[in-house]
Amino acid sequence: MTRSIEREIRVEATPEVVYEVVSSPEHLREWWPDEVDLDPKPGATGTVTFRQDNGNMVEPLTVVEADPPRRFSFRWAYTDEPATAENSVLVTFDLIPSDGGTLLRFAETGFDEAAKSDELLADHTSGWDYFIPRITPYAEGLANRP
Repeated sequence: MTRSIEREIRVEATPEVVYEVVSSPEHLREWWPDEVDLDPKPGATGTVTFRQDNGNMVEPLTVVEADPPRRFSFRWAYTDEPATAENSVLVTFDLIPSDGGTLLRFAETGFDEAAKSDELLADHTSGWDYFIPRITPYAEGLANRP
């Protein structure tokens, strides 16, 4: 059985706007992590930081694919080392034009390797259940700015 997280949402904004929201640090920090240090180009490495009561959680990222305005994907590690296929999961945002807006297909895959625990899958599932719905109001607000 393949273990992955998949979500699909509709956003009343163009794929160009949604692409910026899911790839650029200034927009990512508005709906996902507290801080982002990332150049959204293939092969680039960076970090996302989540502030927590017991200190900051800093996660390494590696951009895999940047194909505006269609797809943005990255690996994020669950170790302190740079994200590779062996120590990370893959997040993909596919953006499909749909009636003047965008159908956003989100997937996080790579939980099948033995090192990736059920706990990691459960933690990421609840995390994305919180964060993915935040994309729509933020992107739509951005699209409606004068």
